[in-house]
Amino acid sequence: MISFRIRLRRSIFLCFLATLFGWASSSAQGQSTSRQSAAERTIWQRNNPQFEALPLELSRQNHLIVRAFINGKLALLGVDTGAPVSAIAVSRQRHYGLDSIPSTPKLPPKLMINGGLDTVGIAKSLRIGALTLVDEPMVAIDLGPESRTASLPGEEEIDGILGADILFPTRAVLDCQRRLLILNLEPQSRTLTPGVDYRGLRSVPIHVSEGYNLYVDGAINGAPALLMVDTGAFATLLHRSFVKRMKIPLRDTPFSSAAVNLKLRDVQIARIRRLSVGSIDIVGHNVGVMDLGGLIHGGLLAAKPPVAGLLGSELLQRHHGIIDFGTRRLYLKG
Repeated sequence: MISFRIRLRRSIFLCFLATLFGWASSSAQGQSTSRQSAAERTIWQRNNPQFEALPLELSRQNHLIVRAFINGKLALLGVDTGAPVSAIAVSRQRHYGLDSIPSTPKLPPKLMINGGLDTVGIAKSLRIGALTLVDEPMVAIDLGPESRTASLPGEEEIDGILGADILFPTRAVLDCQRRLLILNLEPQSRTLTPGVDYRGLRSVPIHVSEGYNLYVDGAINGAPALLMVDTGAFATLLHRSFVKRMKIPLRDTPFSSAAVNLKLRDVQIARIRRLSVGSIDIVGHNVGVMDLGGLIHGGLLAAKPPVAGLLGSELLQRHHGIIDFGTRRLYLKG
């Protein structure tokens, strides 16, 4: 499995990093947009009872957060397209009263994640908007100390992760720029999600692995590569060995990054002359560079074409990324 969440450390430098990666971080503008669209969402919801439109919050580390209820208690879950299964912070498992499970052929009591075994628990009730899931498996993972401590003043704590195991069955549509998650409450009908504006966007097919990972065709300075679509990554990240083979200059940073069951790894910066996603060319963009070994498995880092890295939050937000889990398409603005 790919890492659940790529977390940035040493967040005191976030303003510097936002400049490097071009994060959109105007909280005042975001709050204004949210107020303006609340009435529109209410009308839309009344006219489309089959669907549930949920506003998302943007954390200071560029993660999209949805408010849910686990066994009746409020939980803040990061919407993470790089997570094959939904998860709860191990430090919060007792708070939410997740039940342990006996070993069965269908549902093992532990899952192997990035080389470590993590316990699987059962949430008797997981409510996300109007959607209520009963006896929902959630793996208990170590999100690190920052999972329960806001790293910056005013930043809310994250209790767990909403993963692809829920996003695919609900045929979800995730609009990264508008910070909106739309769930289909009757996915068996396969009705197209209404009210999503695709004007000016280009469509890129998503390849889905057996482990629920999402990949798109791309290229780095013309060299063909696959990129994993990962809203859990604070920024777009490329594998260090791939960047070195391309002879792209690297700059050191004071940052490191953490992932589930893996040690901290240094993050460098590279300026990519042309990063392509499908037919879309992104010119002159800074990306993070780190060792992705242990995060990407099955020899994919050395495949032809290789998985060169993660398509992260900053590019998905800047280029109005819309991820449609029903049609398995990524939409981006060129």
